[in-house]
Amino acid sequence: MALRTAGSVLVVFLWSVAVVLGQYGWSVTYTTQRICTLKGSTVDLTCSYTHPSGYTVTTTFWFTKMEAGKEPKDLGQDPEYAGRLEYHGDKKKDCTLKITDLRERDSATYKFRLLTDQTRGKYYGDPGVTLSVTALQVKVTSKTWPNWVTLTCITTCTLTDNPTYIWYKNGHKVKEDTSSLYSNYFSDTDSYSCAVKGHEDLHSPAVCVQGQRCTRVTYTKRRICVLKGSTVDISCTVGYYFTTSSFWFRSDRLIHKDITRDPKYLGRALERGPFTLRISDLREEDSAEYHFTYKQRNFEWGHSFPGTSLTVT
Repeated sequence: MALRTAGSVLVVFLWSVAVVLGQYGWSVTYTTQRICTLKGSTVDLTCSYTHPSGYTVTTTFWFTKMEAGKEPKDLGQDPEYAGRLEYHGDKKKDCTLKITDLRERDSATYKFRLLTDQTRGKYYGDPGVTLSVTALQVKVTSKTWPNWVTLTCITTCTLTDNPTYIWYKNGHKVKEDTSSLYSNYFSDTDSYSCAVKGHEDLHSPAVCVQGQRCTRVTYTKRRICVLKGSTVDISCTVGYYFTTSSFWFRSDRLIHKDITRDPKYLGRALERGPFTLRISDLREEDSAEYHFTYKQRNFEWGHSFPGTSLTVT
């Protein structure tokens, strides 16, 4: 009975709010009020708005902080978001904001603000969109003898849209599943990484199941954007490195061959030390994903593990 009564009160309250909004004509509707997404990805904060007739919209913007008695600050003027915001809205009803290259410090509640040609014609929409940005990490959940391990791909929030997880063992793709758990036999030199389907380039760091020395490749940068004609260094670090051969290659080539021996890179691509590829006189056609691989006796680092994406513009 108590639950039913509380529900009745809630319905009356919401109906009253709807009437007030309809009466004055101001509203902001957010398509999704909570989003959890990956660090490095892109998100759309979609919304629509209305205002009373007789008002002309002059300014629209999004903000995350509001101080009493002060006008909120436009995110477009915040250096933290420089080059990462795209406003896809208009001055009629759409107020969609795109944020690219997400960072964990972007986690906040975002609200839309509109100003009109009339002094009192200002409005912002509650409750806003609460955005949580998380990186992926592999955690060893349990280990049992002999050499059986259960791993979990963990996040700091529950990812939106029920993702599919991809697991890599020593750089080889080994599983694709909606479960964030993975179990298998392991050896002391094995490393594991997880990713979300559609965002494979945002995979977790490869971790050793046992100790700190294992077969793994960690790229210094996941994405690089440079100017045509310039020079770039693409580098990585390698764990448990004892090799019979190693080289860098492009993932979009049917056969994965040493890039320094490719005629199209003749005189432009060279290895600077064991783990750095330098490409000079860059061309737009050099835009690709570059991978490092190495071989040991009875072992080769997997070619399916995401590398460094290079964009030449």
